[in-house]
Amino acid sequence: MDDKTLAIDVRDVKKIYKLYDKPSDRMKEAFGLKKKHKTKLHYALNGVNMQIRQGETVGIIGTNGSGKSTILKIITGVLNPTEGEVEVNGRISALLELGAGFNMEYNGIENVYLNGTMMGFSEKEIDEKLPEILEFADIGDYVTQPVKTYSSGMFVRLAFAVAINIEPEILIVDEALSVGDVFFQAKCYHKFEEFKKMGKTIVFVSHDLSSISKYCDRVFLLNKGNLLGEGSPKEMIDAYKRVLVGQYEVPDQKEEGESVQDESQNPHLLEYGDKKAQIEEFYLTDDRNVRTTAVVKGTEFTIHMKVRINEHIPAPIFAFSMKNIMGTEITGTNSMIEKAYLESVEPGQVKEVTFTQKMSLQGGEYLLSLGVTGFNKDVFEVYHRLYDVLNITVVSDKNTVGYYDMDSCVKVADV
Repeated sequence: MDDKTLAIDVRDVKKIYKLYDKPSDRMKEAFGLKKKHKTKLHYALNGVNMQIRQGETVGIIGTNGSGKSTILKIITGVLNPTEGEVEVNGRISALLELGAGFNMEYNGIENVYLNGTMMGFSEKEIDEKLPEILEFADIGDYVTQPVKTYSSGMFVRLAFAVAINIEPEILIVDEALSVGDVFFQAKCYHKFEEFKKMGKTIVFVSHDLSSISKYCDRVFLLNKGNLLGEGSPKEMIDAYKRVLVGQYEVPDQKEEGESVQDESQNPHLLEYGDKKAQIEEFYLTDDRNVRTTAVVKGTEFTIHMKVRINEHIPAPIFAFSMKNIMGTEITGTNSMIEKAYLESVEPGQVKEVTFTQKMSLQGGEYLLSLGVTGFNKDVFEVYHRLYDVLNITVVSDKNTVGYYDMDSCVKVADV
Protein backbone atom coordinates (compact mmCIF):
# COMPACT_ATOMS: atom_id res chain seq x y z
CA MET A 1 0.00 0.00 0.00
CA ASP A 2 1.40 3.40 -0.98
CA ASP A 3 1.93 5.47 2.20
CA LYS A 4 0.87 8.61 0.33
CA THR A 5 -2.67 7.21 0.07
CA LEU A 6 -2.94 6.62 3.82
CA ALA A 7 -5.16 8.79 5.94
CA ILE A 8 -4.41 6.83 9.12
CA ASP A 9 -1.47 4.52 9.77
CA VAL A 10 -1.51 2.54 13.04
CA ARG A 11 1.64 0.48 13.58
CA ASP A 12 2.10 -2.11 16.34
CA VAL A 13 0.07 -0.11 18.85
CA LYS A 14 -0.23 -1.39 22.40
CA LYS A 15 -2.13 0.18 25.26
CA ILE A 16 -1.32 -1.42 28.59
CA TYR A 17 -2.89 -0.66 31.94
CA LYS A 18 -1.67 -1.85 35.33
CA LEU A 19 -4.34 -3.44 37.50
CA TYR A 20 -3.70 -3.25 41.25
CA ASP A 21 -5.10 -5.44 44.01
CA LYS A 22 -5.86 -2.33 46.11
CA PRO A 23 -6.18 1.39 45.23
CA SER A 24 -3.55 2.15 47.88
CA ASP A 25 -0.96 0.08 45.95
CA ARG A 26 -1.25 2.48 43.03
CA MET A 27 -0.64 5.47 45.31
CA LYS A 28 2.32 3.81 47.03
CA GLU A 29 3.93 3.03 43.68
CA ALA A 30 3.38 6.60 42.46
CA PHE A 31 5.22 7.98 45.51
CA GLY A 32 7.89 5.26 45.47
CA LEU A 33 6.78 3.93 48.84
CA LYS A 34 6.39 0.34 47.75
CA LYS A 35 8.88 -1.29 45.44
CA LYS A 36 7.37 -4.75 45.31
CA HIS A 37 3.71 -4.81 44.47
CA LYS A 38 1.34 -7.16 42.79
CA THR A 39 0.05 -5.85 39.48
CA LYS A 40 -1.61 -7.47 36.53
CA LEU A 41 -1.11 -6.07 33.05
CA HIS A 42 -4.25 -5.48 31.02
CA TYR A 43 -3.73 -5.14 27.28
CA ALA A 44 -6.49 -2.85 26.05
CA LEU A 45 -4.71 -3.09 22.68
CA ASN A 46 -2.08 -5.69 21.87
CA GLY A 47 0.05 -4.92 18.82
CA VAL A 48 -2.71 -3.55 16.59
CA ASN A 49 -1.99 -2.53 12.98
CA MET A 50 -4.49 -0.59 10.87
CA GLN A 51 -3.90 1.15 7.58
CA ILE A 52 -6.83 3.27 6.40
CA ARG A 53 -6.73 4.82 2.94
CA GLN A 54 -7.89 8.30 2.10
CA GLY A 55 -11.53 8.29 1.02
CA GLU A 56 -12.42 4.97 2.69
CA THR A 57 -15.35 4.42 5.00
CA VAL A 58 -14.08 1.95 7.57
CA GLY A 59 -15.91 0.24 10.41
CA ILE A 60 -14.49 -1.18 13.63
CA ILE A 61 -16.53 -3.89 15.31
CA GLY A 62 -16.11 -6.15 18.31
CA THR A 63 -17.67 -7.05 21.65
CA ASN A 64 -17.61 -4.72 24.64
CA GLY A 65 -14.08 -4.40 25.98
CA SER A 66 -12.46 -5.32 22.67
CA GLY A 67 -10.54 -2.02 22.37
CA LYS A 68 -12.68 -0.19 19.80
CA SER A 69 -13.00 3.11 21.67
CA THR A 70 -9.39 2.90 22.84
CA ILE A 71 -8.00 2.74 19.30
CA LEU A 72 -10.16 5.71 18.28
CA LYS A 73 -8.92 7.76 21.23
CA ILE A 74 -5.32 6.95 20.32
CA ILE A 75 -5.90 7.91 16.67
CA THR A 76 -7.38 11.25 17.73
CA GLY A 77 -4.68 11.94 20.31
CA VAL A 78 -6.94 11.70 23.36
CA LEU A 79 -4.78 8.81 24.60
CA ASN A 80 -1.12 8.02 24.04
CA PRO A 81 -0.13 4.47 23.13
CA THR A 82 2.11 2.51 25.49
CA GLU A 83 4.00 1.23 22.45
CA GLY A 84 3.74 1.75 18.71
CA GLU A 85 3.11 4.69 16.42
CA VAL A 86 0.17 6.42 14.79
CA GLU A 87 0.33 8.80 11.83
CA VAL A 88 -2.65 10.84 10.67
CA ASN A 89 -2.71 12.76 7.40
CA GLY A 90 -5.56 15.27 7.38
CA ARG A 91 -7.77 17.34 9.65
CA ILE A 92 -9.69 15.11 12.04
CA SER A 93 -13.13 15.78 13.45
CA ALA A 94 -14.02 13.30 16.15
CA LEU A 95 -17.25 12.54 17.92
CA LEU A 96 -16.07 10.09 20.53
CA GLU A 97 -17.92 10.83 23.73
CA LEU A 98 -21.21 12.61 24.04
CA GLY A 99 -20.52 16.27 24.73
CA ALA A 100 -16.76 15.88 25.17
CA GLY A 101 -15.33 19.41 25.14
CA PHE A 102 -18.68 21.03 25.96
CA ASN A 103 -19.02 23.43 28.89
CA MET A 104 -22.21 22.45 30.66
CA GLU A 105 -22.88 26.02 31.83
CA TYR A 106 -22.59 27.50 28.31
CA ASN A 107 -25.51 27.56 25.94
CA GLY A 108 -25.51 25.79 22.60
CA ILE A 109 -24.18 28.67 20.51
CA GLU A 110 -21.41 29.43 23.02
CA ASN A 111 -20.37 25.79 22.89
CA VAL A 112 -20.26 25.89 19.09
CA TYR A 113 -17.75 28.76 19.31
CA LEU A 114 -15.83 27.02 22.10
CA ASN A 115 -15.49 23.80 20.11
CA GLY A 116 -14.73 25.61 16.88
CA THR A 117 -11.95 27.58 18.54
CA MET A 118 -10.49 24.37 20.01
CA MET A 119 -10.46 22.92 16.49
CA GLY A 120 -8.44 25.86 15.22
CA PHE A 121 -11.10 28.03 13.58
CA SER A 122 -11.23 31.81 13.88
CA GLU A 123 -14.36 33.57 15.14
CA LYS A 124 -15.04 34.81 11.60
CA GLU A 125 -14.85 31.27 10.21
CA ILE A 126 -17.24 30.02 12.90
CA ASP A 127 -19.61 32.92 12.10
CA GLU A 128 -19.78 31.63 8.52
CA LYS A 129 -20.43 28.04 9.57
CA LEU A 130 -22.90 28.79 12.37
CA PRO A 131 -26.13 28.87 10.27
CA GLU A 132 -25.33 25.47 8.72
CA ILE A 133 -24.44 23.98 12.11
CA LEU A 134 -27.67 25.18 13.74
CA GLU A 135 -29.78 24.04 10.79
CA PHE A 136 -28.26 20.57 10.96
CA ALA A 137 -28.68 20.30 14.75
CA ASP A 138 -32.30 21.49 14.51
CA ILE A 139 -32.87 21.91 18.24
CA GLY A 140 -34.79 25.18 17.98
CA ASP A 141 -34.66 27.71 20.80
CA TYR A 142 -32.68 25.33 22.98
CA VAL A 143 -29.51 26.67 21.33
CA THR A 144 -29.81 29.67 23.68
CA GLN A 145 -30.20 27.48 26.79
CA PRO A 146 -27.37 25.95 28.90
CA VAL A 147 -26.45 22.51 27.52
CA LYS A 148 -26.89 21.03 31.01
CA THR A 149 -30.64 21.30 30.32
CA TYR A 150 -30.40 19.28 27.10
CA SER A 151 -31.68 15.77 26.60
CA SER A 152 -29.13 13.24 25.38
CA GLY A 153 -30.72 13.48 21.93
CA MET A 154 -30.25 17.27 21.76
CA PHE A 155 -26.72 16.87 23.04
CA VAL A 156 -25.70 14.50 20.27
CA ARG A 157 -27.47 16.57 17.62
CA LEU A 158 -25.44 19.64 18.47
CA ALA A 159 -22.18 17.75 18.96
CA PHE A 160 -22.55 15.94 15.66
CA ALA A 161 -23.60 19.12 13.84
CA VAL A 162 -20.37 20.81 14.96
CA ALA A 163 -18.23 17.79 14.07
CA ILE A 164 -19.77 17.25 10.65
CA ASN A 165 -19.82 20.87 9.47
CA ILE A 166 -16.22 21.97 10.07
CA GLU A 167 -15.09 20.47 6.75
CA PRO A 168 -12.93 17.68 8.18
CA GLU A 169 -10.85 15.42 5.95
CA ILE A 170 -11.28 12.56 8.43
CA LEU A 171 -14.47 11.99 10.44
CA ILE A 172 -14.37 9.63 13.42
CA VAL A 173 -17.56 8.59 15.21
CA ASP A 174 -17.95 6.26 18.19
CA GLU A 175 -21.52 4.96 18.67
CA ALA A 176 -22.84 8.51 19.09
CA LEU A 177 -25.53 8.11 16.43
CA SER A 178 -27.36 5.49 18.47
CA VAL A 179 -28.63 8.28 20.75
CA GLY A 180 -30.43 10.38 18.12
CA ASP A 181 -33.85 9.56 16.73
CA VAL A 182 -34.22 7.67 13.44
CA PHE A 183 -34.77 10.86 11.44
CA PHE A 184 -31.58 12.42 12.75
CA GLN A 185 -29.71 9.17 12.14
CA ALA A 186 -30.95 9.19 8.56
CA LYS A 187 -29.71 12.78 8.18
CA CYS A 188 -26.29 11.80 9.55
CA TYR A 189 -25.94 8.80 7.25
CA HIS A 190 -26.96 10.98 4.30
CA LYS A 191 -24.08 13.23 5.31
CA PHE A 192 -21.85 10.15 5.34
CA GLU A 193 -22.83 9.51 1.74
CA GLU A 194 -21.95 13.12 0.83
CA PHE A 195 -18.59 12.75 2.56
CA LYS A 196 -17.87 9.54 0.68
CA LYS A 197 -18.58 11.22 -2.65
CA MET A 198 -16.28 14.10 -1.66
CA GLY A 199 -13.44 11.63 -1.04
CA LYS A 200 -13.29 12.13 2.72
CA THR A 201 -12.31 9.40 5.17
CA ILE A 202 -14.84 8.05 7.70
CA VAL A 203 -14.04 5.72 10.60
CA PHE A 204 -16.84 4.63 12.87
CA VAL A 205 -17.44 2.18 15.65
CA SER A 206 -20.90 0.69 15.85
CA HIS A 207 -22.84 -2.29 17.16
CA ASP A 208 -25.32 -1.66 14.34
CA LEU A 209 -24.15 -4.35 11.93
CA SER A 210 -26.68 -3.22 9.33
CA SER A 211 -24.99 0.19 9.11
CA ILE A 212 -21.57 -1.45 9.02
CA SER A 213 -22.73 -3.67 6.16
CA LYS A 214 -24.34 -0.84 4.21
CA TYR A 215 -21.82 1.99 4.52
CA CYS A 216 -18.37 0.48 5.04
CA ASP A 217 -15.83 -0.35 2.36
CA ARG A 218 -13.75 -2.32 4.82
CA VAL A 219 -14.08 -3.52 8.42
CA PHE A 220 -11.63 -4.26 11.24
CA LEU A 221 -12.60 -6.85 13.88
CA LEU A 222 -11.19 -6.48 17.40
CA ASN A 223 -11.49 -8.87 20.30
CA LYS A 224 -9.92 -8.44 23.75
CA GLY A 225 -7.39 -5.97 22.40
CA ASN A 226 -6.35 -8.12 19.46
CA LEU A 227 -6.99 -7.46 15.80
CA LEU A 228 -8.64 -10.66 14.58
CA GLY A 229 -8.85 -9.60 10.97
CA GLU A 230 -9.79 -7.06 8.34
CA GLY A 231 -11.77 -7.44 5.16
CA SER A 232 -15.14 -6.90 3.55
CA PRO A 233 -18.13 -6.16 5.81
CA LYS A 234 -19.61 -9.59 5.07
CA GLU A 235 -16.39 -11.44 5.96
CA MET A 236 -15.87 -9.58 9.21
CA ILE A 237 -19.52 -9.72 10.28
CA ASP A 238 -19.42 -13.50 9.75
CA ALA A 239 -16.29 -13.68 11.91
CA TYR A 240 -17.90 -11.44 14.54
CA LYS A 241 -20.88 -13.77 14.68
CA ARG A 242 -18.49 -16.60 15.57
CA VAL A 243 -16.85 -14.44 18.25
CA LEU A 244 -20.23 -13.79 19.86
CA VAL A 245 -20.76 -17.49 20.49
CA GLY A 246 -17.16 -18.27 21.44
CA GLN A 247 -16.31 -20.18 18.27
CA TYR A 248 -13.52 -17.87 17.11
CA GLU A 249 -10.40 -18.31 19.20
CA VAL A 250 -7.20 -16.29 18.97
CA PRO A 251 -4.09 -18.52 19.18
CA ASP A 252 -2.20 -18.18 22.47
CA GLN A 253 -4.71 -15.69 23.85
CA LYS A 254 -7.24 -17.88 25.62
CA GLU A 255 -6.03 -19.05 29.01
CA GLU A 256 -6.57 -22.61 30.14
CA GLY A 257 -9.95 -23.05 31.76
CA GLU A 258 -11.23 -19.70 30.56
CA SER A 259 -14.78 -19.77 29.36
CA VAL A 260 -16.32 -17.51 26.77
CA GLN A 261 -19.62 -15.94 27.73
CA ASP A 262 -22.16 -15.39 24.99
CA GLU A 263 -22.75 -11.63 25.31
CA SER A 264 -26.01 -11.90 23.40
CA GLN A 265 -27.65 -13.89 26.22
CA ASN A 266 -29.53 -11.94 28.88
CA PRO A 267 -27.90 -12.54 32.31
CA HIS A 268 -31.01 -11.13 34.03
CA LEU A 269 -33.69 -13.01 32.14
CA LEU A 270 -37.19 -13.47 33.53
CA GLU A 271 -38.33 -17.06 33.87
CA TYR A 272 -41.19 -18.86 35.52
CA GLY A 273 -43.23 -22.08 35.36
CA ASP A 274 -43.84 -25.26 37.32
CA LYS A 275 -40.92 -27.05 35.58
CA LYS A 276 -42.90 -30.12 34.51
CA ALA A 277 -40.87 -29.51 31.39
CA GLN A 278 -37.70 -27.41 31.41
CA ILE A 279 -35.79 -25.61 28.66
CA GLU A 280 -32.16 -26.61 29.23
CA GLU A 281 -30.47 -25.13 26.16
CA PHE A 282 -31.27 -22.68 23.36
CA TYR A 283 -29.41 -21.10 20.46
CA LEU A 284 -29.70 -19.94 16.84
CA THR A 285 -28.07 -21.25 13.69
CA ASP A 286 -27.80 -19.49 10.34
CA ASP A 287 -28.32 -20.85 6.82
CA ARG A 288 -24.94 -22.60 7.01
CA ASN A 289 -25.85 -24.31 10.30
CA VAL A 290 -23.37 -22.13 12.23
CA ARG A 291 -24.34 -20.95 15.71
CA THR A 292 -24.92 -17.21 15.69
CA THR A 293 -27.01 -14.35 17.03
CA ALA A 294 -26.72 -12.23 13.86
CA VAL A 295 -28.93 -13.18 10.92
CA VAL A 296 -28.77 -11.66 7.44
CA LYS A 297 -32.20 -10.50 6.29
CA GLY A 298 -33.60 -12.71 3.56
CA THR A 299 -31.73 -15.84 4.69
CA GLU A 300 -33.00 -18.89 6.53
CA PHE A 301 -32.30 -19.37 10.23
CA THR A 302 -33.27 -21.86 12.92
CA ILE A 303 -34.20 -21.44 16.58
CA HIS A 304 -33.16 -24.43 18.69
CA MET A 305 -34.21 -25.41 22.18
CA LYS A 306 -33.57 -28.57 24.16
CA VAL A 307 -36.40 -29.44 26.55
CA ARG A 308 -36.23 -31.99 29.38
CA ILE A 309 -39.53 -33.62 30.38
CA ASN A 310 -39.95 -34.09 34.14
CA GLU A 311 -43.58 -35.27 34.37
CA HIS A 312 -46.19 -36.82 32.10
CA ILE A 313 -47.66 -34.17 29.79
CA PRO A 314 -50.54 -35.02 27.41
CA ALA A 315 -49.49 -32.63 24.64
CA PRO A 316 -46.73 -30.04 25.28
CA ILE A 317 -46.73 -26.84 23.24
CA PHE A 318 -43.33 -25.45 22.25
CA ALA A 319 -43.29 -21.75 21.39
CA PHE A 320 -41.16 -18.75 20.54
CA SER A 321 -41.83 -15.03 20.10
CA MET A 322 -39.79 -12.00 19.08
CA LYS A 323 -40.17 -8.39 20.17
CA ASN A 324 -38.30 -5.22 19.31
CA ILE A 325 -36.21 -3.38 21.88
CA MET A 326 -39.18 -1.10 22.67
CA GLY A 327 -41.06 -4.18 23.87
CA THR A 328 -43.52 -4.50 20.98
CA GLU A 329 -44.35 -8.12 20.15
CA ILE A 330 -43.49 -8.57 16.47
CA THR A 331 -43.98 -12.23 15.63
CA GLY A 332 -44.03 -15.74 17.00
CA THR A 333 -45.57 -19.17 16.69
CA ASN A 334 -45.83 -22.52 18.44
CA SER A 335 -45.98 -26.22 17.68
CA MET A 336 -49.77 -26.37 18.15
CA ILE A 337 -50.43 -23.56 15.64
CA GLU A 338 -48.06 -25.23 13.19
CA LYS A 339 -49.63 -28.66 13.88
CA ALA A 340 -46.11 -29.98 14.27
CA TYR A 341 -46.26 -32.02 17.49
CA LEU A 342 -49.40 -33.13 19.33
CA GLU A 343 -48.15 -36.22 21.18
CA SER A 344 -47.79 -37.00 24.88
CA VAL A 345 -44.41 -37.09 26.60
CA GLU A 346 -43.05 -38.96 29.61
CA PRO A 347 -40.55 -38.15 32.41
CA GLY A 348 -36.90 -38.50 31.39
CA GLN A 349 -37.47 -37.72 27.71
CA VAL A 350 -35.46 -34.89 26.11
CA LYS A 351 -36.84 -33.16 23.04
CA GLU A 352 -34.83 -31.17 20.50
CA VAL A 353 -37.23 -28.52 19.15
CA THR A 354 -36.39 -26.44 16.08
CA PHE A 355 -38.18 -23.61 14.31
CA THR A 356 -36.81 -22.87 10.82
CA GLN A 357 -37.91 -19.84 8.81
CA LYS A 358 -36.76 -17.03 6.53
CA MET A 359 -35.73 -13.80 8.24
CA SER A 360 -38.03 -11.06 6.95
CA LEU A 361 -37.70 -8.56 9.81
CA GLN A 362 -36.06 -5.21 9.18
CA GLY A 363 -32.44 -4.71 10.16
CA GLY A 364 -32.07 -4.02 13.88
CA GLU A 365 -32.09 -5.58 17.33
CA TYR A 366 -34.73 -8.01 18.58
CA LEU A 367 -35.33 -10.06 21.73
CA LEU A 368 -36.26 -13.75 21.65
CA SER A 369 -38.55 -15.43 24.21
CA LEU A 370 -39.17 -19.18 24.51
CA GLY A 371 -41.79 -21.29 26.23
CA VAL A 372 -43.19 -24.74 26.93
CA THR A 373 -46.87 -24.82 27.89
CA GLY A 374 -49.86 -27.14 27.61
CA PHE A 375 -53.38 -28.00 28.72
CA ASN A 376 -54.35 -30.19 31.66
CA LYS A 377 -57.88 -31.04 30.55
CA ASP A 378 -59.21 -27.49 30.00
CA VAL A 379 -56.71 -25.70 32.25
CA PHE A 380 -53.81 -23.88 30.57
CA GLU A 381 -50.47 -24.56 32.28
CA VAL A 382 -47.07 -22.93 31.93
CA TYR A 383 -44.23 -25.40 32.40
CA HIS A 384 -41.31 -23.09 31.60
CA ARG A 385 -41.08 -19.65 30.04
CA LEU A 386 -37.92 -17.66 29.33
CA TYR A 387 -38.46 -14.01 28.45
CA ASP A 388 -35.96 -11.96 26.40
CA VAL A 389 -33.35 -14.71 26.63
CA LEU A 390 -31.42 -13.86 23.47
CA ASN A 391 -30.58 -10.70 21.57
CA ILE A 392 -30.89 -11.28 17.81
CA THR A 393 -29.28 -8.83 15.39
CA VAL A 394 -30.78 -8.67 11.91
CA VAL A 395 -28.23 -7.47 9.38
CA SER A 396 -29.71 -5.68 6.38
CA ASP A 397 -28.60 -3.33 3.62
CA LYS A 398 -32.21 -2.58 2.65
CA ASN A 399 -34.86 -1.61 5.19
CA THR A 400 -38.39 -1.02 3.95
CA VAL A 401 -41.27 0.59 5.89
CA GLY A 402 -42.63 -1.08 9.02
CA TYR A 403 -41.57 -4.16 10.93
CA TYR A 404 -40.96 -6.61 8.13
CA ASP A 405 -40.08 -6.74 4.45
CA MET A 406 -42.75 -8.01 2.03
CA ASP A 407 -39.97 -8.75 -0.46
CA SER A 408 -41.80 -6.99 -3.27
CA CYS A 409 -40.85 -7.47 -6.90
CA VAL A 410 -40.96 -4.02 -8.56
CA LYS A 411 -41.29 -3.52 -12.31
CA VAL A 412 -41.51 -0.26 -14.25
CA ALA A 413 -42.46 -0.41 -17.92
CA ASP A 414 -43.32 2.00 -20.68
CA VAL A 415 -47.00 2.10 -21.57
